[in-house]
Amino acid sequence: MTTQVASAKVGTPFKEVAESLVRRGVSAVPILDEDGKVVGVVSEADLLRKEEFRQQHYGEGYRPRLRARLLRRLAGHGENGKEKAAGVTAAELMSAPAVTVAPDVSTVTAAQLMDEHGVKRLVVTDEDGRLIGIVSRRDLLKAYVRDDAELKRWVEEAIPEQARWNDRTGILVQVQDGIVTLSGFTSTRSEAAAAVHMAKGLGGVVGVREKLVWDRDDRLELPLIWDRS
Repeated sequence: MTTQVASAKVGTPFKEVAESLVRRGVSAVPILDEDGKVVGVVSEADLLRKEEFRQQHYGEGYRPRLRARLLRRLAGHGENGKEKAAGVTAAELMSAPAVTVAPDVSTVTAAQLMDEHGVKRLVVTDEDGRLIGIVSRRDLLKAYVRDDAELKRWVEEAIPEQARWNDRTGILVQVQDGIVTLSGFTSTRSEAAAAVHMAKGLGGVVGVREKLVWDRDDRLELPLIWDRS
């Protein structure tokens, strides 16, 4: 995530928010209340509602410089343009509530949230709802450019020490082009499944191939039900 984040207060004027986006070269800023808690986000699309409204209500004769960009960004958006156009402060312009995540959320979960909510960024907050940073799609993609050696070390460190490869037993990790192959031996099938699940959840892992052999299929072991009648 990016920790040096531009933000604005709920009462920040329209023009100041726009200037902040342009000056910092960002597409959105989190909006904070008086206690410093994140309450929403103002994006370029929110600000450009004024241009959209003018075009719709003053006809095609009005052609702002940002018209082409506006139409591309706002295609298919269902919000009320008139309400956004009337906004003069961050509180009136923002989309709320903000889509937030905790700092320890996995990249996989973050990507799923972006897809689910149709957003390009997530606001990272602490347990009190205060701003820590922002994670964007580009930040998530950075995980996939890690070299195989670094990724291999991450996977190995995530495997419990007693389950790691040791001479002739344990889990052996190999990585090529971001694809993790887990081979070797585990005591139970559930241990093998846990290792695969763990590897799939690590940021930067493109895929996981399982070639594990287990001694006991504990998933088939059902608890005994005593008949006390």
